[in-house]
Amino acid sequence: MLDVTVVLLDDGPTSTAIMPVEIFSYAGVLWNDLHHRPPEPAFRVRTVSIDGLPIRSPYGLHLAPEGKIADVKRTDIVIVPTSGLELDPKFIENHELLPWLRRHYEQGAYLVGVCMGAAYLAEAGLLDGRIATTHWAVSDQLAVRYPLVDWRPDMFVTEDNRLLCSGGISGSNDVSLYLVEKLCGHEVAVQCAKSLLLPMPRTHQTGFAMLPVSKPHDNGKIREAEAFLQANFRECVAIPSLAERAGLGVRTFVRHFKAATGRLPADYLQAVRIEAAKTMLERDAKPIQSISSDVGYDDVAFFRSLFKRVTKMTPTEYRAHFAPLNVRGQATIDTSSSVA
Repeated sequence: MLDVTVVLLDDGPTSTAIMPVEIFSYAGVLWNDLHHRPPEPAFRVRTVSIDGLPIRSPYGLHLAPEGKIADVKRTDIVIVPTSGLELDPKFIENHELLPWLRRHYEQGAYLVGVCMGAAYLAEAGLLDGRIATTHWAVSDQLAVRYPLVDWRPDMFVTEDNRLLCSGGISGSNDVSLYLVEKLCGHEVAVQCAKSLLLPMPRTHQTGFAMLPVSKPHDNGKIREAEAFLQANFRECVAIPSLAERAGLGVRTFVRHFKAATGRLPADYLQAVRIEAAKTMLERDAKPIQSISSDVGYDDVAFFRSLFKRVTKMTPTEYRAHFAPLNVRGQATIDTSSSVA
């Protein structure tokens, strides 16, 4: 049986700690109970806080741990949940956690940073030169703070040499089931997921992100070109005409555009179109063919392929995740006779 230690921290969503506790505790147990079979627990789970005292959530919930981190001499898995967005005061408050994490990693434990919990692994110096993920909204902040880490904000779960990270609060489900599958096999993980009515681990969070089309910059001419593209994304906009509007030669314009926005003009237009399509899918019951045309793609097959490459979901899957019930139901009715 493998030992799992879940660290409880103040000021974060408690589900990032509670869900791992429940998933690891129920692996090999709940499915068997539901089928009147003897339980076969795969993990022994304990909770600790820095000092052994109860922790508080931002919304008034208190959780009492079983002990303090110093009580843990050896463990196979460590779960570090998220603990608020203000990192500097949290690192000071939880400074004892960093050498403790390094010690258990050196002893061979898997370390898991859930959402902003990944910052503790990075602050401990364990993620330098390794891939990692976190919530898409804070990935740029962490990339600046920890430039030696290969941040992959499009991923829900990353693993690099026993260092695992997950993006978002519900990423605690994904990374926990991922480890159950890795350490106990696919069948146990599927049974655990089914018994808890959870999906199997997701890999990409791109479809859930409201990622900026452009990085911040102060190039006025390029901002004007961006505004023109955003207003005319349905049209076929030629680069020479954009360069002329900016008063630059084509090569100079493309170079300045890439330096300012991080994208080539064609890639930028593509990103604007995909963001527009996501908004339409969230709000509109139009057939996919119509949305494809509305954002500038007459070839719906190309649009579907591009949308899936960018978001890791088909347009129909995206709508099923994010549209209101009335839109999803109307879209099903309207597109039942066509390929959606």
